[in-house]
Amino acid sequence: MKTENISLTNFNNRKFTIHTYTLDENPKLVENKRPLVIVIPGGSFDHLSLREGEPVALAYNSHGFNSVVMEYNLVQDAGKIYPDAGLDVLSTIKYYRDNAEKYHIDPNKIVTIGFSAGGHVASSANYMANSLEYAKKYGYKPVEVRPNKTILGYPLINISQIGFEVPEGETEKMPDDPKLLDGALGVTRETPATFIFQAWDDPIVLISNSIEYIKALNENHVKCEAHLYERGFHGFSLARPEVVEKGSEWENNPHAASWFKLSLEWLAQEFK
Repeated sequence: MKTENISLTNFNNRKFTIHTYTLDENPKLVENKRPLVIVIPGGSFDHLSLREGEPVALAYNSHGFNSVVMEYNLVQDAGKIYPDAGLDVLSTIKYYRDNAEKYHIDPNKIVTIGFSAGGHVASSANYMANSLEYAKKYGYKPVEVRPNKTILGYPLINISQIGFEVPEGETEKMPDDPKLLDGALGVTRETPATFIFQAWDDPIVLISNSIEYIKALNENHVKCEAHLYERGFHGFSLARPEVVEKGSEWENNPHAASWFKLSLEWLAQEFK
């Protein structure tokens, strides 16, 4: 496997970094063009969770995917979080589609997966990809930047549906576009088929986020598979022992860990 740290420039001329995990090419494989997973970690927009980055990328690598962990702009960076966070995703997708041969990927099997705040970025990017207004302003074509599928893990969708007060000084970083404040409003018929998982007892990103987004997908006739676990709290990542932090033993949750296997089954079904 080859790994690289690559600096890209998004459609708004902002530089950001991606960390690539590319499996060795094997021309003997029946399917030698691999699907790609773009991992977008959470972290409350003030950091990027290590537990939701490389471990997730490597987990998908072990099942034949190439993967990349994408950094996006945070509250401490210059300017507002949006539109740049969403444009980072769209620019990453276009980079891989333009370089599909180099990375041995199938350009029609690109998956975004966002956790928590990263789920907000992933769902916002889907809205921006399909928005003719954003496409015209930033000079891209929707077909170039739209992912084929999206996975959302305990995703922030509606910024008003969180279980804590927004820290003082961060409200001015909020987007102006109502469809970025509440990603469910940005769902259209062109939104990619989506896999969602979250814990019912999540006190940080309230379960109403997933429910609102599922409802919007249903109303727009977008395919969706959802797994709402009774217990799991927030931020359980792969929910396996190797991603458990000291003092947070609850993160080892074999039942909630089933989301990963289920996502593989769902993707196999979607891409067959």
